[in-house]
Amino acid sequence: MSFEKASVRDAALPGRRVFVRVDFNVPLADGEVADDTRIRAALPTIELLRERGAAVVLASHLGRPKVQPEPALSLAPVGRRLGELLGVEVKQAPAVVGGEVELLARGLGPGDLLLLENTRFEPGETKNDPKLAEAMAELADLYVNDAFGAAHRAHASTVGVANQLPGYAGLLLQREVEELTKVVESPERPLVVVLGGAKVSDKVGVIDRFLEVADQILIGGAMCFSFFRAQGVATGDSLVEEKGVELAAEALERAKGSDCELELPVDLVLGRSFDAETERREQDCVEVAGGWMGLDVGPRTSARYAKAIAGAGTVLWNGPMGAFELEPFAAGTRAVAEAVAAAPGTTVVGGGDSVAAVNQFGFDDRVDWVSTGGGASLELLEGKKLPGVEALLDKTTVEEAPHA
Repeated sequence: MSFEKASVRDAALPGRRVFVRVDFNVPLADGEVADDTRIRAALPTIELLRERGAAVVLASHLGRPKVQPEPALSLAPVGRRLGELLGVEVKQAPAVVGGEVELLARGLGPGDLLLLENTRFEPGETKNDPKLAEAMAELADLYVNDAFGAAHRAHASTVGVANQLPGYAGLLLQREVEELTKVVESPERPLVVVLGGAKVSDKVGVIDRFLEVADQILIGGAMCFSFFRAQGVATGDSLVEEKGVELAAEALERAKGSDCELELPVDLVLGRSFDAETERREQDCVEVAGGWMGLDVGPRTSARYAKAIAGAGTVLWNGPMGAFELEPFAAGTRAVAEAVAAAPGTTVVGGGDSVAAVNQFGFDDRVDWVSTGGGASLELLEGKKLPGVEALLDKTTVEEAPHA
């Protein structure tokens, strides 16, 4: 499918001030950026804007401040890292809006960068407060959304400003929508979907959608125990999402009438507790005795899943196979990561933990597309409309308008 929204490439940019919503929600450690993946992902859009003579006002949230403002969640370290990556000065605004911020924005020349403070320092951000959106819109002439990871939220900086200014899609947001939509609408066959993580409730919409369009769904992670419980299999002390059991039972029932094969693990790695030092046991079945918990899929499951991935035309992976952060229970997730990295088909990885696993095992450069969106990826794959995308101009509107 072609992207239906106006791209930043279509905008008349020279001499304009552009409000860019980016996703700089990055981990911090000791007051510095611990992982700059999301900052790097926004660089192509920022560089395009600068090269075309626009002044750039950047906005992002960071974490979930309990009070406004919360100094530990200031974007100042992010601005420093962005400046290092670009080799230019990034001016840091003292707030999100207000007189001082307006003066800084008006003083920007072509190619200059201003980073606003954490948008969630404004209580009106998450409420999509029209007054806050209006104040943000005063800072610029155009709006660009490049924050795919926040596009599923109807906030002031993702939807409100786009309703006040002509809104365009950034390069990252456009590519995210294109790559993820392609998986659902025009995948190379067979389409193999690998789903892990803890909660069936987080993924049930994706399971339902892919029961209609995928050839195989491979289930791992703690969510498999909701499926086992639904089948009457003992789960011991394993993490089971209680409300996920009924959802899993419904998914299993739907799978019976589907052309898609829904696969569950056939063996497990158990531990006494969620701890790297705990007693560990591999077992060639999936019943878990009391006093034990399932913490990874077993080697036979890993081999089966790796074989399915190797034969796929398209692979989508979202969610780890087990507690990969604990080395004794990382083998299943590593096996899937290795298989995805080596797969000859198109490979797409989404979801924070899967991305972390691919990075941890050093395979990120061998995956065709690593999505920056967690909840946004899942909602798009489910077939939901993303408010942050819907608020942008349609491509047809822009094609009729003159632009540089």
